[in-house]
Amino acid sequence: MIVVHHLENSRSQRILWLLEELELEYEIEVYRRDPETMLAPAALKRIHPLGKSPVLTDDAHTVAESGAIIEYLVSRYHGEALVPEADTPERLRYTYWMHYAEGSAMPLLVMRLVFSKLGKPPVPAVIRPIGKLLANGVRQKFLDPQLERHLDYWESELSQHAWFAGETFSAADIQMSFPLLAAESRADLSKRPHIRKVLQKMRDRPAYQRAIERGGELRL
Repeated sequence: MIVVHHLENSRSQRILWLLEELELEYEIEVYRRDPETMLAPAALKRIHPLGKSPVLTDDAHTVAESGAIIEYLVSRYHGEALVPEADTPERLRYTYWMHYAEGSAMPLLVMRLVFSKLGKPPVPAVIRPIGKLLANGVRQKFLDPQLERHLDYWESELSQHAWFAGETFSAADIQMSFPLLAAESRADLSKRPHIRKVLQKMRDRPAYQRAIERGGELRL
């Protein structure tokens, strides 16, 4: 039986979405974040040494990392419809976006989130002003310009293709959904209609809606 070890409000939401797209039966083991640190609970370390989500167990297999889980599920459970044919431009784009999501997009978005909290609790009150000044400087000089560059890149690519890999929805769109949703909450997308259009198309998919019903809405 497939079990998703699902940390609330996390990347594991897209694994639920993929399972719904594949119409597979699965169970959810829900883990709650520490209300002060917002980190995953220690209980997740019983499933995987790093204690992070997503983690999927399936019979004797334990699989971590979003991209690896997606590849595992698509390969084992006949998800060929979600992967472009081999030796095509679409397949190359698919492979690129599958790796780009966590390799390039998410580190920047996570850094921006971390720096946004330097001037707030639980950072000690005595150093919050310094933390806020540091955070503002890093955001203005580095993080925000870099994020704008990535957003411009997504907008350009999606102005030329209906989905990230091409004209057909694929697992790469599921992988890219978390960066898009994170950017939606941390950046201005008002002048990026193609990103907004893809976000709406994602939300309109019945499988996405079923995943939200089971795992909860993301609050990024």
